[in-house]
Amino acid sequence: MTADIVDNRGATAALAVICLAVILSMASWFAATAVAPELARAWELSPAMTAWLTNSVQIGFVTGALAASLVNLPDIVRLSRLMAISALVAAFANLLLLVFPSPAIGIASRILTGLALAGVYPPAMKLTATWFKRGRGLALGAVIAALTLGSSMPHLVRSLAESLDWTAVMAAAALAALTASLLFALFVREGPYPFSRAVFHFGDIGKVLKDRDLFLVNLGYFGHMWELYALWAWLLVYLRRAPALAGLSPSATSALTFAAIAIGAVGCILGGILSDRFGRTLTTAAMMIVSGFCAAAVGFLFSGPLFLLLPLVFLWGIAVIGDSAQFSAAVTEISDARYVGTALSLQMAIGFALTVGAISLMPVLADALGSWQWCFLFLVPGPAIGAFSMLALRRRPQAARLAEGRR
Repeated sequence: MTADIVDNRGATAALAVICLAVILSMASWFAATAVAPELARAWELSPAMTAWLTNSVQIGFVTGALAASLVNLPDIVRLSRLMAISALVAAFANLLLLVFPSPAIGIASRILTGLALAGVYPPAMKLTATWFKRGRGLALGAVIAALTLGSSMPHLVRSLAESLDWTAVMAAAALAALTASLLFALFVREGPYPFSRAVFHFGDIGKVLKDRDLFLVNLGYFGHMWELYALWAWLLVYLRRAPALAGLSPSATSALTFAAIAIGAVGCILGGILSDRFGRTLTTAAMMIVSGFCAAAVGFLFSGPLFLLLPLVFLWGIAVIGDSAQFSAAVTEISDARYVGTALSLQMAIGFALTVGAISLMPVLADALGSWQWCFLFLVPGPAIGAFSMLALRRRPQAARLAEGRR
């Protein structure tokens, strides 16, 4: 009994350190996005070029995650060491932009940031799993919550540093990543439940694509990803252009953007609890129905009233990320154990690749419409298709393998 208590305390402490380090690392993801308006003015960037400040990170992440899977890097390099080195590279990428500020170096540094973060986020999920047998779903949800908080942090720094230029945000992100590197190196180790090897094999791609149950899970994830990063990338711009917020300063809209993204951490924990209690398909479908409603409704509140717009944006922030961890959990439960590694890698690669298209097309749509008011309608098909897919999976026999029988 005493050993179990000590073990639980050790797992909780390990999870706390991992989450703190993930928050600090992921501050690099949207560092340039948070100051995109300032960089666009300084470098005379078009909306399409501005989008690449975020898209470059997405591309770097997909490339890094696939490369790591191909060589099975997390099984070759100790996880804590891999994450420490990766966070250090992320810090260097942010400093690179500070020392050599230009559009070309900006894109290159953001690609390098994405490559580095591919060595933090997926390994952090795997390392967390080594500490938990029971409560693993909730623990992984906590890591996604940490990712969400970290992604929102540059907007908080931006809101506190209105009198400073964009370099303050990039410098803070570099310092945060450096601190994360030290935490990973000095205080993080693997737990007592080693995670099985999950290797990517090209030969298994066909099996994954032909598996109807996996196809439905992945389609749900793809719909979720179509919406998620486009919202996170462009919410600041939308709020700054909305007449309902015309009287607010840039720092105030940055603070609102931070709050709307950061509140997603609540959604991650809530999603884990609901998924374990009511089932993965029902929870993910419900989250996507709510987020799809928010995407459809937000344009009607572009001019206010503010007391309706802000609660809707916060609700959207909760729902849009709350289901994220459950798609990966569903793959591990429903997939054939022989190709679960390929299934997870393929899901992540295609999902993040889709974000590039969604992020790129949003400013093009805004330009064509002459306003940002109705642009988020473009995201609605993602959660709509995703919810339909997960409800279709719920009716299939294999769904009984999800969440210990909770479909």
